[in-house]
Amino acid sequence: MKHNGKSSSHVLRGRRTYYVYAIPTIIIVLFSIFVLLSYFLTPFTTRWRALYGDIVYPEGYSIHGIDVSHHQGKINWEKVADAEINKEPVAFVVIKATEGKSFLDENFNDNFFNARKYGLVRGAYHFFSPSVSGMEQAEHYLHQVHLDAGDMPPILDIEESGNLTPEQLRKEALIWLKEVEDCYGVPPIVYTGLKFKRSFLSTPEFDRYPFWIARYYVKEVDYEGPWRFWQHTDLGRIDGIKGPVDFDIYNGSMYDLRHLLLPETDDAQVSDDAQNTKE
Repeated sequence: MKHNGKSSSHVLRGRRTYYVYAIPTIIIVLFSIFVLLSYFLTPFTTRWRALYGDIVYPEGYSIHGIDVSHHQGKINWEKVADAEINKEPVAFVVIKATEGKSFLDENFNDNFFNARKYGLVRGAYHFFSPSVSGMEQAEHYLHQVHLDAGDMPPILDIEESGNLTPEQLRKEALIWLKEVEDCYGVPPIVYTGLKFKRSFLSTPEFDRYPFWIARYYVKEVDYEGPWRFWQHTDLGRIDGIKGPVDFDIYNGSMYDLRHLLLPETDDAQVSDDAQNTKE
């Protein structure tokens, strides 16, 4: 039997050949689309949702906080203290204090005072500059920041390496951490991004410090080591603050958080230590 000049068997063989090549190609294309959506586009989709106020909160965490600087402008602390994040009260606030060897955040003193006034657990962080020695930066922080019992331990925000090698960066960061710990008697908290942590701060000497990991628009922090805080978005919205603000969660109970805070101590001794460090 002929069909348009071709035999039926020839047509069937052609169709089988087409399916042999077409089906695997379709499977590969579908799998590629799945990978693209899962690993590349989903985080951006989550970010777009956050831009419109639809934050995806990490599951299983009930202790929420924020971190602020002069970028948030004038803050209505009374409203912040009464606000909720994912139906939970704001438990803590971390405030930018210093950077490098001379910068003091213009709103630090006001923010730091009001956080305590309105009953929030507060912390103060230093933004590490790789172009300045760790000692100079520690002295600057200790000169400007005076933590009290019930505050978070000192916090080092380190996310830039500049022209330093990993070894040089670790050396200067450890100088800051040791100097500040000698003053307050507790290991400081280290804030950094997940990739930066893995690339620069994963050597054994950093294991003793509580880590605060920044990783946005994902369901899990995906860090294999121990961590205390997770900054999960930079697009949070809260009463009392105009514009976006960083949202954080604490990895533990309120009991655990309270035990992380600075204990009652001899204020005079702390002041003397800070003065000696400055000199």
